[in-house]
Amino acid sequence: MKRWLPNMRFISLFSLMALLLAGCGKPFLSTLQPAGEVADMQYSLMLLSTLMMVVVIVVVTIIFVYVVVRFRRRKGDENFIPKQVEGSHKLEIIWTVIPILLLIILAVPTVSATFKLADIKAMEEETRDENALIVNVTANLYWWEFEYPDLGVVTGQDLVVPTDERVYFNIKAADVKHSFWIPAVGGKMDTNTENTNKFWLEFDSKATAEAGGLFYGKCAELCGPSHGLMDFKVKPVSREDFDQWIEEMKTVEHVATTDLAKQGEQLFNERNCIACHAINGTEKRPTAPNLTNFGDRSRIAGILEHDKDNLIDWLKDPETYKPGNKMTGTYGELTEAELDALAEYLMGLSLENK
Repeated sequence: MKRWLPNMRFISLFSLMALLLAGCGKPFLSTLQPAGEVADMQYSLMLLSTLMMVVVIVVVTIIFVYVVVRFRRRKGDENFIPKQVEGSHKLEIIWTVIPILLLIILAVPTVSATFKLADIKAMEEETRDENALIVNVTANLYWWEFEYPDLGVVTGQDLVVPTDERVYFNIKAADVKHSFWIPAVGGKMDTNTENTNKFWLEFDSKATAEAGGLFYGKCAELCGPSHGLMDFKVKPVSREDFDQWIEEMKTVEHVATTDLAKQGEQLFNERNCIACHAINGTEKRPTAPNLTNFGDRSRIAGILEHDKDNLIDWLKDPETYKPGNKMTGTYGELTEAELDALAEYLMGLSLENK
């Protein structure tokens, strides 16, 4: 018994730590800190189902303890056979009706939320709302493209949306199955190659401020060696700022302002990077992210801190950071001077420097 005691203490401590850590999270990533109408509905359903399970566990535990104590075998009663009671209609009715009632309590709000989340009339052709914002999402190995078809704008990796209004999504995959998920805001939804899935999300302005103006998006479907690195970022802004961003994306004309940036621009064209990466906010490419506002993004390749040194490291060896990505080996070896010039040019692709 004494030999098992340290192990039991360790298991108890580990279980307590796991329970406490399960509640930890950041507002830009945690499903337990909802940041929109969809997330609120999903969180409420989580609380309801958890509460029901806890109540059932407590009641069953109490009954179990009572039966063990009340009807335990006592000394001297080894040969005593208690009265045999079988087929209690009252008990059978009770333990049949109670689960049915619990299922009804859970089913009603679940079905109601399901129909509400499936309400995409505003984006359908027959019932289209001209003011509805629609975003076409394309999942690629291992990056995300976001197109605003009604506004004529294309971007990649950073999704920009207005706050406090519904944003409607058409999502699909370009290669293999992925899954679009913004944990703090709602989801998740599979992206398939053979069909387009549709849904909507709403981004709360107050929750956005608490999250620092940025939410993390994830691929939630195992899709290859860099599945865990297939991140994107979401920047909810006011409707006024969003409209301004759209206008800037449409009219931006990048001009290299330093000699080093001009060398990088020349290298960008000579190495034919333009064949895969568009630098105009209205153009799209099927093989690589649009770089129009690359200098304004929050991460490089969705995972690295956004600075020049990390960009150089990425350009030097993208396979190290995202195994299986489509950029590896597409442009050949670059010298340190070429890497420095190219990084200088790319970091200058900013709407603020237009």
